[in-house]
Amino acid sequence: MTALEDARERGRELAAALAADGVAGVVIVWADNNGIPRSRTVPVSALPQVAVAGVGVTHLFAVFDTNDGIAFGSPGMENASGDVRLVPQLDRVTRLAGQPAFAWVPGRQVTADGGPWAFDQRSVLERTVARLDAAGYSALVGYEMEFGVFEQPQDRDDDALLPAHPGPAYSPHALLPIDDFVASVMRDAEANGLRLGQVHAEYGPAQVELSLAATDPLTAADHQLLARQTVLAAAEAHGLRVSFAPLPTLAGAGNGWHVHTSLWRGGENLLAGTAEGPRGTAGAAYIAGLLRDLPALAAVTAPSLGSLARIRPGFFAGAFGFWGVENREAPLRYVPGSALLGEDHANVELKVSDASANPYLALAALLTAGVAGVEENLAPPAPLSADPGTWKKKERAAAGIEKLPSTQAEQEEALSNNPRIAGVLGEDLLGAFLAVRRADAGWAEEKETEDVLAAWRWRY
Repeated sequence: MTALEDARERGRELAAALAADGVAGVVIVWADNNGIPRSRTVPVSALPQVAVAGVGVTHLFAVFDTNDGIAFGSPGMENASGDVRLVPQLDRVTRLAGQPAFAWVPGRQVTADGGPWAFDQRSVLERTVARLDAAGYSALVGYEMEFGVFEQPQDRDDDALLPAHPGPAYSPHALLPIDDFVASVMRDAEANGLRLGQVHAEYGPAQVELSLAATDPLTAADHQLLARQTVLAAAEAHGLRVSFAPLPTLAGAGNGWHVHTSLWRGGENLLAGTAEGPRGTAGAAYIAGLLRDLPALAAVTAPSLGSLARIRPGFFAGAFGFWGVENREAPLRYVPGSALLGEDHANVELKVSDASANPYLALAALLTAGVAGVEENLAPPAPLSADPGTWKKKERAAAGIEKLPSTQAEQEEALSNNPRIAGVLGEDLLGAFLAVRRADAGWAEEKETEDVLAAWRWRY
């Protein structure tokens, strides 16, 4: 049986099973260069054919900006002539507990003849994971996802933000007004195959956080998108609105989607260690690689204007380039193992990460930077327990600590001049990614920051 015949047969089996469960349609999802999920929905009966040939989508999704404008002009994106195929990844088909008439599946974009397409983000992470595997490495990745929960106004055109819970931060009392919503998220997540670590009221007004258990990088990226769908469906069912935006409003708390990673080789967690830091030089080198590439990395993991507004000193958002052990102001927070959890629990948390990042590109860039540090045997500076945002500028300069890029132009310069992170995307995808960033910046140029944040509040 050929690969195409196998895909068709698998599609038939899935279609029959889903139809028997009352599923009417299959939602094929991918994330664009703004981190926004896009999709096509096909009848469940069409799954055998779609499993082989995919469904057609315009190539211009590669240059959709955050406002759904099209940034024509980058190589390969000069006009509207062109089509690619969106092929569902059948091993990830999930019937949605909160939308029982639909199943969800991530898609890969391929050329019209089924070949690799340079602009497909999921393939970038697939290639990165394959390179790691060939070099003897594997990785575990877990997400912490913060979001705001708001009341649905009587008038759908009313964009007033009415907090759905009053706080206090981290209190069980805060979740009482949204108890049914939280219960639905937890039940639906489990039914959808998502392993939750915890759910709690976060620091900001109306803010909630859920954590996804660590898994392999590709599954982690897929699960991040599936978790969004799960939360949004539960919110809709309970008459609530959810904002995943990096910063829904200047007056509120930002939503970071912190990424926890650990790098493994030969069954050993290279980051294993204690409060002193990783016990081996390889773990320290992984941190050094991330720190070296952090300005360019942040241009991929926190790429939007909302991201730049969120990354402020004093907000646990990681505004300066340094690392620390359990330092929540550090963009790179080393989480050590312990006698209770074991040394292999150790990982590194990247705080400059949010929903406007394409999860596949973000993880590909992050892992590439860290592994390059290991391969080059880099050594990081000493960790900081202090907050350099409270220091004078000359004190930071003396310590070699610089502020991360704070404008679109600064991020573009950092990304364009970094051969490792730019190389992960490749020339074509990098051109499209930067075209989208410039389009967003151009649109926002004459607007107040609060107006930009309001326009993108519900986009992710």
